[in-house]
Amino acid sequence: MNITVEALIAAPMERVWNAYTSPAHIIHWNAASDDWHTPAAMVDLRVGGNFSSRMEAKDGSFGFDFAGTYTAVEPCRLLEYSFGERKAAVQFLQQGASVMVRVTFEAETAHSLEQQRDGWQAILHNFARYVAGLT
Repeated sequence: MNITVEALIAAPMERVWNAYTSPAHIIHWNAASDDWHTPAAMVDLRVGGNFSSRMEAKDGSFGFDFAGTYTAVEPCRLLEYSFGERKAAVQFLQQGASVMVRVTFEAETAHSLEQQRDGWQAILHNFARYVAGLT
């Protein structure tokens, strides 16, 4: 089963793309709640390139690496990647002066569909807020 989350971001496409794919930006927005953060990120933005983000609770009680391999990279248009046995796609769709970022990913079985959707949507909302603050 696939889950899709999306956010409309009032910013130029280049800014949205760069914020989504640059480790210097990822560490500022990649968290589902204020008590989590991403202290480190790595991106090799090419087909076959790897990425990883270290996600941790700010109190140090838990952390994990979210990592995978890019299977498609079309700048300012599409990212596809595999992570473990699952796949995801991120579309960047121009809509007037805004960009719709749409993330579709394969669900896992450890958490409910609602929990997965809510978590990924929260991260995408953080991304939208972060990009809105860039100039």
